[in-house]
Amino acid sequence: MYDSPMDPRTPYKGRGAPNNPPNRFEELHVERETETDDPDDPAPGTRFFVDRTRTILARNDSPDIGFSFSINPYRGCEHGCIYCYARPFHEYLGLSAGLDFETKIFVKTEAPRLLRHELMKPSWKPVTIVMSGVTDCYQPVERRLKITRQCLEVLAEFRQPVGLITKNALITRDIDVLSELARYNAVSVTVSVTTLVRELQQILEPRTSIPSARLAAIHALAKAGIPIGVNVAPIIPGLTDHEMPAILNAAREAGAIRAGYTMIRLPYAVAPLFEKWLEVHRPLAKDKVLHRIREMRGGKLYDSRWGTRMTGEGIYAEHLDHLFDIAVRKAGFPDHTPHLTAEHFRRSSGPQLQLFEEDPSSQS
Repeated sequence: MYDSPMDPRTPYKGRGAPNNPPNRFEELHVERETETDDPDDPAPGTRFFVDRTRTILARNDSPDIGFSFSINPYRGCEHGCIYCYARPFHEYLGLSAGLDFETKIFVKTEAPRLLRHELMKPSWKPVTIVMSGVTDCYQPVERRLKITRQCLEVLAEFRQPVGLITKNALITRDIDVLSELARYNAVSVTVSVTTLVRELQQILEPRTSIPSARLAAIHALAKAGIPIGVNVAPIIPGLTDHEMPAILNAAREAGAIRAGYTMIRLPYAVAPLFEKWLEVHRPLAKDKVLHRIREMRGGKLYDSRWGTRMTGEGIYAEHLDHLFDIAVRKAGFPDHTPHLTAEHFRRSSGPQLQLFEEDPSSQS
């Protein structure tokens, strides 16, 4: 629920960004004239564009991220999470980090073919690949296009280890392929949960799965024998931080065996977008939230330094870290979880080679 009256014409129904700010790299921009718009207008519809990228594996060299390669089948994300640190990437395409990011989606239709090409290279040394390193690979259009599923089928052919991160229960559609990867200890899934309050989720991350659906997805994946974890992410101090113990407890009861958390990150255009969102949706909490973020970021809304950008620093950051440790123990998460392995990796000579046929225990 809103904590004060608001102008219903200000936010766009079903969208996270309250506006479409100028691109920092462009001199000209277009502003929507909201004073003449239909107040019931649900905001611009989503448009999809073919992304003709020639490579699919993105290499990461950040020392505070635990993977070297990632796959992102989509640029932009219709989930519309207002806090998304990936929003500024749309500015490199000449678009806005605001509504453009969630209404103009670039689709890598050739992703499965490009992935197969990469894995077939003799130079490829199989290490874990992460899907959704930037935008969610299970955003709504995936239900129709199935690009993520096709990529998973390629990965299963090669028995290539992969970790997936999502906020969408759609991932349960692919339990069959995930289970095949799990036979070779080649998959792990992380479901991100920001809040258990549905009313807050629907304005904070409007087109993600509702909290109860995410917990149901955790349960379904765990029941299928797929290693599943939860990420309390992002933590928004003064708004969602108090929910950390409840989220961890609910996820553990659903079957999660791993847990982590990350602090909200507000690079470039994301900071003013988030400030505007607070002004529209949580005006009474705005000062408290921004003050606590600055408290953990050396007086700024964003600090890009490796090692602290994911957690923040200072007394309040230390408090949250201590709270996380206690909550994890109380919820009963295991001390150790299995690591993914590439020992069963093989190069495939064609689609569906022996898929779902050979048991890993029969290999020498």
